[in-house]
Amino acid sequence: MIRSGISFWKHCSAFGKRVIVIAFILAFIASSAMVKLAYIQLLDGKTTAEAATASRTTKQVLQAERGTITDTNGIVLAQSVERYTIIGNPKFAATFKPTTCTKKTASNCHSIDGKPVGVTGPAAVARLLAPVLGMDALQLGALLTGTNQYVVIKKNVVPSVKRSIDALNLSGIISAELSSERTYPNGTLMGSLLGGVDTDDNGVSGIEKMENASLTGTDGYQIYQQGANGQQIPGTETESKAAVNGATVKLSTDRDVQWYVEKALKEGQEKYKAKWAIAVVQRVSDAKILALAGTDQVEAGSAEAKMNPSLAVTETFEPGSVGKIISLAGMLQEGTHKITDEFSVPYSIDVDGQQYHDSESHGTKQWTLAGILQNSSNVGMVMAGDQYTTAQRYEYLTKFGIGQPSGMGLSGESQGLLSSSENWDRRTRNTVLFGQGYATNALQITNAVATIANKGVKQQQSIIDSVTSADGTVTKPKTSSTQVVSSTVSSEVLNAMESVAENYKSVAAVDGYRVAAKTGTAEVAGSNGGLTSIVADWVGVLPADNPQFVVTVVMKDPQGTYGGLTAGPVFANIGEFLMQKYEVPTSTPRKDAIPVDW
Repeated sequence: MIRSGISFWKHCSAFGKRVIVIAFILAFIASSAMVKLAYIQLLDGKTTAEAATASRTTKQVLQAERGTITDTNGIVLAQSVERYTIIGNPKFAATFKPTTCTKKTASNCHSIDGKPVGVTGPAAVARLLAPVLGMDALQLGALLTGTNQYVVIKKNVVPSVKRSIDALNLSGIISAELSSERTYPNGTLMGSLLGGVDTDDNGVSGIEKMENASLTGTDGYQIYQQGANGQQIPGTETESKAAVNGATVKLSTDRDVQWYVEKALKEGQEKYKAKWAIAVVQRVSDAKILALAGTDQVEAGSAEAKMNPSLAVTETFEPGSVGKIISLAGMLQEGTHKITDEFSVPYSIDVDGQQYHDSESHGTKQWTLAGILQNSSNVGMVMAGDQYTTAQRYEYLTKFGIGQPSGMGLSGESQGLLSSSENWDRRTRNTVLFGQGYATNALQITNAVATIANKGVKQQQSIIDSVTSADGTVTKPKTSSTQVVSSTVSSEVLNAMESVAENYKSVAAVDGYRVAAKTGTAEVAGSNGGLTSIVADWVGVLPADNPQFVVTVVMKDPQGTYGGLTAGPVFANIGEFLMQKYEVPTSTPRKDAIPVDW
């Protein structure tokens, strides 16, 4: 057999030999291909199929929506609205050939005003897409030219435009990624207080930052196979997890009250030429904040709102004579004096080599302890503090919340400054009796007076009413309360405060309602470092006979100086609005006034 083959080969022509060699080579290639095919089908088929499937499989992130912030009535203050980022695939755009519209292709064809597109590739895509996005076709065509597979064409596209893009039949070449835009429908209302978010939708200031954990949702995903042009292949979804949107945060603030307070502050600032003004409205029954405002009006969500916390949260000041409320309550609670105790009060007094005097010159006055508060006598407070120890003075300041964190968690909030009594010098131990030598913020002094209005019970302040998760679970802030002074003491202090307010009926009355209040005026450091600036404040309780609200107004460098003559009228303006809005019954006549002189 072999010999015959050799003989055959010897007698073959050169052409025949070449044919035989080629035949053998082709047979070898064919047999090798058959072996490889058999291996793939019989031994490696599963692996190859899995690799092919993997190359087509993609994971799409389903973006969660940031939660909404509302006021106490459900009115939206901050929300995320549906937006899209339009993405182009230049690699696929390069091979795009428009499909002419006929009866058969009507559902998946391309035309411009009923006419053929006229070009192919990126230029064709640009001609179709540019009018929908309001972009220049030449610039868009340039964006879509190249070999990469991802280019951002336009951000923050509204849903209606996205739907128009879907109708262009450019799937795989043009896609849309769901995103969101944070909007604040009320402009400057609560601007700095609401704060803002960064480009990743994380809260960076204000309530957006304070409640970021609640407002931030959890992204979901969808796993599916895609075709050659990047389009999803129907029925190939293998796994998905729905996005969970952020919770709805309901504030205790009332938009209408906030709006009116901001308006009243701005008018007061202009009238008295003040550098700034801030105000707090707090409900007595539960320590909820109904308004927290300043004259630093900026757009919510703006760069300025993100950089600068609200003045109402950050500003600290000596409360001045408002601090006498705390000293009086402490003295009565410790039993060092009674509210009716009688004093002969001179204009000035010398104690331990330190001289103290009242704001206005006067002869010796015959005042009760209630009268000392009514007339805001610094000398009288020093005299009444004869048995009130340094340790007790510090104890009651801290019990009423001075120099302590409010617990509200507001971004940028200062806790003020109260040094330990061990560090007080001979002068400071007495100046703290009349609101000097320490610093507070508007929230702290408001809650201190609210404690008096609430029968001596100090409650945890809050600006959050509730947090409702995506599944409907409602969470309320934790509450706490502490009895700081007895209800009898708080009643007596409130009575004395009502006598204070009666001194200002001509400028700070609220018609039909009794008011309990205290004014304050403190010298503070000016731009040159000296005591050249003034902080004037007024804290009032409405109505005095049935406490519903505490309103604090603080002004920096007002023309008119004294808190009763500047912050007082602004308080009255706000108070009238509150009484009308909440339809508070008018007050009964006052018949239990504690004597203020003797």
